[in-house]
Amino acid sequence: MSDREVLHAFLAEGLVAHLGVVVGAGASAHPVVLPTAYAVDLAGPDAGGSLYLHGSVAARWLRASVDATVCVTVTEVDGVVTARSAFHHSMNYRSAVVIGRARWVDDDAERGRALDLIVDHLVPGRAATLRPSTRKELSATAVLAVPLAEASMKARDGGPVDDPDDVAAGVWGGHLPLRRVCDGPVSAPDSHARVPGDVAARAAAYGVRPAPVSGGHGRAR
Repeated sequence: MSDREVLHAFLAEGLVAHLGVVVGAGASAHPVVLPTAYAVDLAGPDAGGSLYLHGSVAARWLRASVDATVCVTVTEVDGVVTARSAFHHSMNYRSAVVIGRARWVDDDAERGRALDLIVDHLVPGRAATLRPSTRKELSATAVLAVPLAEASMKARDGGPVDDPDDVAAGVWGGHLPLRRVCDGPVSAPDSHARVPGDVAARAAAYGVRPAPVSGGHGRAR
């Protein structure tokens, strides 16, 4: 698998992007970094494909991003690395960085597709099961596109890299693997309890955490 394919696979797996942009002007200008849902269209109209972000049309950060160079990051923490010295403590992670000039998506067809992709990035297949967005909802929602042409990925895995003297001292070293786990779908109080297939499949893909054993009944023998 090429470096670019690894990047694309990771962006398909991630859930939360952080967008960094400078807001304000002159002495009051300052950077802002905010989390947001996202989606990727490798066949999108931007160089290298399109990374889509969305937010309220009234959001200051979103307005400041239009035609500005922004930095978008996606990170997954895969483990805590416990070394024999403070210096070598670390984390196992995968992280993508995308830098590019953000554009306002004003084409109705592209904007609708981008919003469907963002929904499907959270729960694959979900967009097709929902009613169409209303004109009021669409007018309140803005979509940005960032080209994927300038994107890179870094990763770390495995255990600590300790100095030989620290290993010889006999202190424990290792790592604590971390992963996302879903507790299982929870129906809203005003919803029926029939969980749809797309939601159930998404939960299963994460690996549903086993339900806790109720106290007072003991364990099955």
